[in-house]
Amino acid sequence: MADGEARGIWAMADLVTPMAVRVAATLRVADHLAGGVRTARELAAVTGADAGVLERVLRHLVTEGVFSRDEDGRFGLTPRGEELRDGHPSGVRRMLDAESALGRADLAFVALLHSVRTGGAAFPQLYGRSFWDDVRADPERTAGYDAQMGADAAAWAEAVVSAFGWGALGRVVDVGGGNGTLLAALLTAYPGMRGTVFDQPETVRAARATLAAAGVADRGDAVAGDFFEALPPGADGYVLSAILHDWDDDAARTILRRCAEAAGGHGRVLVMEKVGADGASVHTGMDLRMLVYFGARERGVPELTELAAGAGLRVAGVHQAGDLAVVEMVAA
Repeated sequence: MADGEARGIWAMADLVTPMAVRVAATLRVADHLAGGVRTARELAAVTGADAGVLERVLRHLVTEGVFSRDEDGRFGLTPRGEELRDGHPSGVRRMLDAESALGRADLAFVALLHSVRTGGAAFPQLYGRSFWDDVRADPERTAGYDAQMGADAAAWAEAVVSAFGWGALGRVVDVGGGNGTLLAALLTAYPGMRGTVFDQPETVRAARATLAAAGVADRGDAVAGDFFEALPPGADGYVLSAILHDWDDDAARTILRRCAEAAGGHGRVLVMEKVGADGASVHTGMDLRMLVYFGARERGVPELTELAAGAGLRVAGVHQAGDLAVVEMVAA
């Protein structure tokens, strides 16, 4: 029993296979195998890798069922390996890419002990700068991060649109709205609504393109700014979709306070987070990611209610959609 338990713990903690998978994802091995079997030397030539070492990595991944290997030493794709293709619906390759924003961030888990000892983010310990500075330092990482957040927003959109009575709002500001995917979904669902994406300068260009592609550019725009400063005032709703969990309590309260100031006495602040089906059971793995990336945390409705009170707001309603909730806040 003890020996079996030890092997189970080792399997949970072993880094060999996870890192080998991430290397294969970064080198886009599955995409290079999409046209048929290839040798490690052929793959090394197109990926810029050392042929002998790449073969060793791929042979290990054969034992894990990610790739196949024939009698001539040529590697091929298995159904599991297909998930590492760039165009796979899961989008998992981009998240595992060690050179992408989120792939780099996941590698900061090697410094989790720093976070546990200090309460701060591990990412700067590994890279010497914050996650946000690291993303902004590379236009390709910026574009990839915006695209990933857009894919996440698209996955949330149906639940968000149906969870709350958006039709009562004439104008909304999507604060930190990324590439505009969520706002485009709202404007499409509610033809009487107008809206603005408020985000960083390099991101609003992507948002304008998204709104134009959705055919709602006549009712939607994008404005550059900093959500720690003043927001466009006078809208009926200020949307924070998966924003607060990226920040520690002090920063999150400041963001909420800026929304409250812009909303005034009549507007609403609408916080979308995954809070668990009961409103208080957050995803533990994502909670640790927020710690490692940002020194932040996932929050349930009780924690969001406490943050709201510190920003001059009160929770007027919790609109649940599975493990996602739209937490409606108004002036206290």
